[in-house]
Amino acid sequence: MTFDVAYVRGLIPSLGDGWIHLDPQAGMQVPDSVATAVTTSFRHLATAPGGVYPSARAAAEVTDSARRAIADLVGGDAAGVVLGASRYALLSVLAEALAPHAFVRGDLVVTRQDDEPNIVPWLRAAERYAGRIRWAEVDVETGALPTWQFGELITPDTEIVAVTLASSTIGAITDIGEIAPLARQSGALLVVDATSAAPYLTLDIDELGADVLVVSAERWGGPRVSAMVFREPRVIDRLKMMSMDPTATGPARLEPEPLQPSLLAGLVASVEHLAGLDEDVIGKRRRRLVASMDGVYEYLQRLGYYLMSTLSQLNHVNVVGAEENRVPLVSFTVDSVGAKDVVRRLADNGVCALADVPNRALVRMGAPDFGGAVTVGLAPYSTPYEVDHLVRTLGSLA
Repeated sequence: MTFDVAYVRGLIPSLGDGWIHLDPQAGMQVPDSVATAVTTSFRHLATAPGGVYPSARAAAEVTDSARRAIADLVGGDAAGVVLGASRYALLSVLAEALAPHAFVRGDLVVTRQDDEPNIVPWLRAAERYAGRIRWAEVDVETGALPTWQFGELITPDTEIVAVTLASSTIGAITDIGEIAPLARQSGALLVVDATSAAPYLTLDIDELGADVLVVSAERWGGPRVSAMVFREPRVIDRLKMMSMDPTATGPARLEPEPLQPSLLAGLVASVEHLAGLDEDVIGKRRRRLVASMDGVYEYLQRLGYYLMSTLSQLNHVNVVGAEENRVPLVSFTVDSVGAKDVVRRLADNGVCALADVPNRALVRMGAPDFGGAVTVGLAPYSTPYEVDHLVRTLGSLA
């Protein structure tokens, strides 16, 4: 089936606000089904799970449903799904649960390409427990993360390897399949942040070879809730208890406190939204997710190529990185115009874009020397007209 962008746009009422939303890194627009699930649940699920009365049992069922939804999204096991308020919160809990033995005299490999939430928890843990940080660098020409360097960075002393599946600013996709065997051979825990890839790629934690996979629902139109998935759920039982409930078992051991059930209801609805982007597919949710995400990928690959090719025709616009294997996220600089001024001009013309997104790769590639980088991205509701309007507005800056 041909991907139907008009159908997808009809599921998202906020797209009628007159703006062109090219800022998915700040959160994709929220489908009506997600907003309805959250507001309905706020009225009926004010109680945390744990009691025997109906509202507490309903809250517990929503929590279980959220774990199953994320498991379907990443091809994992619901018993290995830990829920949290953000990537940073989840990874900070993981770092603390691994401490101190994982850090004392151990190496932690992190990358310049990652978002700060997948770097800072490890830097702080290393500082606290005298661990050693080793950095994987980006290719300043392409923006890619060369995998050959991990053969030198990962040693028998390596305890943690934290890496992103796709850059949130440059869009470059990392070949996790090249890194996973090296981490496995050294006995290191491979933590993959798939947040920027999840709205565009079909995820399979087993195929990736990640030990831990992290996603954030706001990136595909869900509430600001994140999940940390363990490929082997039994690993959780070997980690330090982090829950305030001493009787907690399974993934709840790494959840200090329960999340608001209404947000988890929105999380479930957001995964269902992704699974329903292809109207013709029926069957179990995992099957529908794979088919829908395949359609999204094909559509946005074409539209992303169109975005890159039209930007390249503007002589005063310089795209940061030239990696071809990418999700449709891109950063660029404009000659003699700072990023904040560019974003202001775009906003004056009805386009939402981001300026100076905190990113070590952009700094490494020299974006601050050109007044900062503007970052834009596509979503399943993006259209060729919106790309054309972006390019026309940028053209007026010449």
